Amino acid sequence: MFIDVVDLRDFYERRLGGVARQMIGRRVRRLWPDLKGMRVLGLGYATPYLRPFIGEAERVIALMPAQQGVLPWPPQGPNRAALAEEGELPLPNFSMDRVLVVHGIEFSEQVRPLLKEIWRVLAGGGRLVVVVPNRRGIWTRFDHTPFGQGNPYTTGQLTHLLRDEGFTPERSAGALFVPPTVSRFLLRSAGVWERIGELWFGTFAGVVVVEATKQIYAAKPKVARLKERRVLLPIPGTPSPAGP
Repeated sequence: MFIDVVDLRDFYERRLGGVARQMIGRRVRRLWPDLKGMRVLGLGYATPYLRPFIGEAERVIALMPAQQGVLPWPPQGPNRAALAEEGELPLPNFSMDRVLVVHGIEFSEQVRPLLKEIWRVLAGGGRLVVVVPNRRGIWTRFDHTPFGQGNPYTTGQLTHLLRDEGFTPERSAGALFVPPTVSRFLLRSAGVWERIGELWFGTFAGVVVVEATKQIYAAKPKVARLKERRVLLPIPGTPSPAGP
């Protein structure tokens, strides 16, 4: 079940959400240090992590699931965000070089159709990064953040799922080792928590981050003939309804 887009926005506007964005964003940037000339797609609620790529990548767009709703993004400049059905992304085959999924897989009611669509829209040699709550991490024990809701995964569960849907997992890591607290002292030391966690406590990270490549010769999923796909656009300046 998806949580509302307004709840996600409000989380990232708070101090704890800002720390989460910074820690996870660092990990994503390590995986993708240079996106010059590439076409980047964010799925779920990936906009907090897409901003650094604007002006670097050739194209950056965000698609949010109809069950969640959508807000115009970025706040300034032309809108780059829209609603889409999970099993029908309104994009041509092989049209994206990179896909980032955050707050998507763990809430999805159509995980495998969504992954098939990602496989379809990724170009040959394209890369996918998925961020999900870590089933063994402390963040899943608290429901006052988005990472404490939905269906968490272990690294093994997520890599098996990706293999089943035509991807080859290449690299995996953890992020978000600081506890989900409102303590300013602890949040100011988030960088220290991150360094210590990466060295000694990787199993207990708040989120699992997996990068995978598209298997060009995978037996599945089969690419269906491209058909007309619906896209629901937001009304400028207001949230869209949480459904078509």
